[in-house]
Amino acid sequence: MGHPPGVIGGRRGGEGRRPYGSARRFIRALPPLIIVGGVFFDVLTPPKYSAAPMFSAAPLIAAPFFSTLTTLLTGIAAVLASVGLHVYNDTATEIPSLTEVLTVLTVSALAMLINRVVLRSGERLASARVIAETAQKAVLPTPAERIGGLQCAARYEAAQADAFIGGDLFAVQDTPYGVRLVVGDVRGKGMDAVEAVAVVIGAFREAAEQERTLEGVAQRLERALAREGTRRHGLDAFEGFTTAVLAEIPRGDGSGTFDGFVRVVNRGHPPPLMLYADGRLDTMEPGEPALPLGMGDLAAWPDRAEARPYPPGATLLLYTDGLSEARNAGGVFYDPGERLAGRIFPGPEELLDALVDDVRLHTGGGSTDDMALLAVSRPATGQPERRRTMPVVPPGGSGSPGGSGSPGGGPGHRP
Repeated sequence: MGHPPGVIGGRRGGEGRRPYGSARRFIRALPPLIIVGGVFFDVLTPPKYSAAPMFSAAPLIAAPFFSTLTTLLTGIAAVLASVGLHVYNDTATEIPSLTEVLTVLTVSALAMLINRVVLRSGERLASARVIAETAQKAVLPTPAERIGGLQCAARYEAAQADAFIGGDLFAVQDTPYGVRLVVGDVRGKGMDAVEAVAVVIGAFREAAEQERTLEGVAQRLERALAREGTRRHGLDAFEGFTTAVLAEIPRGDGSGTFDGFVRVVNRGHPPPLMLYADGRLDTMEPGEPALPLGMGDLAAWPDRAEARPYPPGATLLLYTDGLSEARNAGGVFYDPGERLAGRIFPGPEELLDALVDDVRLHTGGGSTDDMALLAVSRPATGQPERRRTMPVVPPGGSGSPGGSGSPGGGPGHRP
């Protein structure tokens, strides 16, 4: 997979934002440049050529990008430039000159009105963002860094820059049966999907505490979604479903230590990844494919949790298809297994930082689907509670030329 050069793991990711920053700086410089250009145009051309259109454009460009004061000063400067040039050309008392000045003055007043409308819209948008962010924290609270002796990190990346919540979900719960977690993706978008997310999260938190087995938790989620489906109308009443992976990290002897494996129930979801301490990676494909949650009426079979090794120092990564189906300009899907194999990270937070930056570079910042990520690491014996944070790709590091192990070629250290 071809990726543009750049630091992947250190949260630099600046290459994708530079063109936007340059364009913004150019726009901010445009109003004074237009006024200065209009002055030179009027001075260097015969009197019959007017720079009034340029003077009128300056406040209009300033209106959506600048404050009210700056827009006002731009309008005043445009009017003064127009009046001053007519005085310089000794045409200030002529009817066409007065008409041009009046035009610039009128456009400047309209620019002030546009500026006020834009500012009020921006305030409403900012308020909507705060409400959306609050709703996300209520529906998808960020898990603590340590849960039941495990290191945790979660990330929700919305496809739209101003969006906060959608149909992807994650949750972690410390229970009497071990640490249980879920990552899922609700079919659909909008508020219906958010409602379904709230149903799944609520049912999971209750079932995780009460059900003795992970299979029982999956069945509780199935019944919760079935009840939710009866409230829906139209197509969603028949085709609503949620892909999900449920995992359980049991404690072995009641002493708080873990017994070295993780149980997984996969209901039609992308398979989790297990990243071992030495850089090896295991894709946890289910032994038997299963339908997503909410589709139990199409087929009936008992859920079977599959046990996989989970040794000290390993990290379990669960994700939604916004990661595995992210495409680059050539239509190539992002392959997290290929990109992460052979790489070592200081902790789950650094893993997710590197992964998000790598996907952003792969897609050029143009993802079309939301992405939820959940990483859970089992500390090794003697490992500090929080491993020392360091750059995933160290400055001046070297790797194999042209390969994914070179700086910027992949998210992490090669062992």
